[in-house]
Amino acid sequence: MENSASAALEPLLSFLTFSLSTLESGFYKLPGSAVVARYVKSSHQNDPGRTILELILIIFAIRTLLQSRTRADRSGKHFIKFSEKEIDELVDEWAPEPLVQPLTEWEQKDLSSVPVIAGPNGPKPKLFSTGKTVTNLASFNFAGLAGNEQVKDRAVDTLRKYGLGSCGPPGFYGTIDVHIDFERDIAEFLGTEAAILYSQGFSTISSVIPAFCKRGDIIVADRSVNFAIQKGIQISRSTVRWYDHNDLKSLEDTLISVEKERKKRKGLLTRRFIITEGIFERDGEMVDLPKLIELKLKYKYRIILDESISFGTMGRTGRGLTELYNVPASQIDMLVGSVANGLCSAGGFCAGSAIVVDHQRINGTSFVFSASMPALLATSGSEAITYLRNNPSVLLTLQDNIRAVRAVLEKTEGITLLGHRASPIIHFCLRTQQQSLSVTTATYDHEAEERILQDIVDDVIANGVLITRAKHLRGQEMIESRPTIRIAVTAALTKKEVEKAAGVVKTSVTRILSKRR
Repeated sequence: MENSASAALEPLLSFLTFSLSTLESGFYKLPGSAVVARYVKSSHQNDPGRTILELILIIFAIRTLLQSRTRADRSGKHFIKFSEKEIDELVDEWAPEPLVQPLTEWEQKDLSSVPVIAGPNGPKPKLFSTGKTVTNLASFNFAGLAGNEQVKDRAVDTLRKYGLGSCGPPGFYGTIDVHIDFERDIAEFLGTEAAILYSQGFSTISSVIPAFCKRGDIIVADRSVNFAIQKGIQISRSTVRWYDHNDLKSLEDTLISVEKERKKRKGLLTRRFIITEGIFERDGEMVDLPKLIELKLKYKYRIILDESISFGTMGRTGRGLTELYNVPASQIDMLVGSVANGLCSAGGFCAGSAIVVDHQRINGTSFVFSASMPALLATSGSEAITYLRNNPSVLLTLQDNIRAVRAVLEKTEGITLLGHRASPIIHFCLRTQQQSLSVTTATYDHEAEERILQDIVDDVIANGVLITRAKHLRGQEMIESRPTIRIAVTAALTKKEVEKAAGVVKTSVTRILSKRR
């Protein structure tokens, strides 16, 4: 009987053995199966109860994933049913949370005080609210190119030939011949190997920085750089060391301390950058470029220089600080500028070696993912460069106007002028015992000073001169700036006109401050 039973079960056992052998060989063909098998064998040998528990948990997890998310049946008996009336009442009672905090009384007043210009901008625009023509000392029309007929005619011709939009990013189908011509014009104008165009001015420097500076790299930057540079540094995620505003002795001390830290921890030599502005947008100070280059060469750093204010305003033909200090542009690794400020067009650029420019065509996020600038703006920029080359006297007029404005405002009681004497933007703040823009070293009532300065701005505008307060994003910028009024001098006005406008500002300052006393 036993022999006959064994003979009957032998085919079944052979099939099971064959099946298990096939499954085992198939299992071991899977990647990582040997590790799983070794873990199961060791776990079962040491603690069989743990293996059973793990199998139960695996089965439970699979069941949880496969089962329905709710226990409701098709009848929906587990859901609460509302009548149409109840639904309407709930909708009426619902109050959505505001996306932003409501404006304060001061913010509403500040917003309503922004002047609106009717028609084209220029040295003497017309206000929409009153219809009166005002002298414009608020726009960055330094060389007086806004409304220039020569530039305007070239833009109109381009518009008729190419249309308005560029239809795509530069790397796809947004690049046309006028963009290439404009890049070549900028490079030849500055004396660099190549240049690259960005369609937005703000995103130029904030894209150039993270294109070269990565995590682990070292950035040494001025504490008072503009907001666009701050965003670029933040995006780069590099290690940042700050030095005192426009203090190259503080910069050198910081460079020395960075090198000491590296040697102390025996770290590898990584990429290192110095980031600063030519003329600081925050207060009009100017960097000592020859000394900056000397420190760069001595401590083996690369320089990213933002010339958004100095390009088109400084030097004999507007080439910026490199022309002013007679320094070869090749000494600056990444020279960044604004087409909107210097050439009264739009966008920005980065000039440097061919390697630096080609790298950005793939790694510059604002270049890769933004539509290229309209063709008419590119030709307007090229025409503006031609105008600066052929009319260097316009920059002499600009400097004469700057000196005229400063001469009047320096005699005004109750305010202090800030910045370099050649800067086309002039800031002034209310005079206190401590004249510092940094909130860490000066004590003042920020909102109270803003209100006084806004009263001055409103009074000046009412008397036919357009100026503005320097606007900053409180709570978002790295340092909190002292409230100032910013005057943008232009070469489009005569010396008598800017002297008269500065006299209006002086009178308004005296009038408003006398009422406050």
